[in-house]
Amino acid sequence: MHLNKKIIVAVGLISSVVVLASMTAFKQQVPQQQQRPEPKLVNIKVLSKKMTYRQVDHLMDEWASALGVKCNFCHEQDKASDAKPEKLMAREMFEMAAKLNKKYFKAKKDSLGMVMESSINCYTCHHGVSHPEISLIANRPRPQRTGPAGGQPGTGAPGAAPATTPPGR
Repeated sequence: MHLNKKIIVAVGLISSVVVLASMTAFKQQVPQQQQRPEPKLVNIKVLSKKMTYRQVDHLMDEWASALGVKCNFCHEQDKASDAKPEKLMAREMFEMAAKLNKKYFKAKKDSLGMVMESSINCYTCHHGVSHPEISLIANRPRPQRTGPAGGQPGTGAPGAAPATTPPGR
C-alpha cells in the first residue's frame, strides 16, 4: 500500500509535467491573434489630434446618444466629408460648450485637451432630442388669458401678471 502511494504520486507529477509541456508547445504553434491597426483619424478639426480612434469613436457615441441620433445624422457615407451642415454645427456646439465650461465653470482639461469635469455637455440642452428648440415650442403650455368679460386680454404692462378679481367679490 505504501509503495502504491509513491507510484501514484510519481505518475501524477510526471503526467502533470507532460500536460503542461504539451500546452506550452500547443500555444507556440497557434499564432497570436493579429490585432488590426486602428483606423487613421482624418478631418479632425476641433478635437485633439492626440486622441485615439477608440476615444473619438466613444465620444461620437456619447454625442449621438445625447442628441438621440445615429452616425448618419452628421456624417455622409464618406465620414471625412463636411457636406452635412449638422457636422459643422456639431463642431461649433463643441467649441461653444468648451468655452462655456472654461469661462463659467473653470473646467480643467486632461492631457488630450478634453474637459475632465464637464459642467455642461450636449445632453444639458438636447436631452436626447436632435432639435430641442422645436420640441420646446411644441410642448410649451399655452398661457391662460384672463381679463374683462368678452375674453379680451387685460390691460397692463407686457409680461405683467394678468389682472384678476380678488376672491369673494
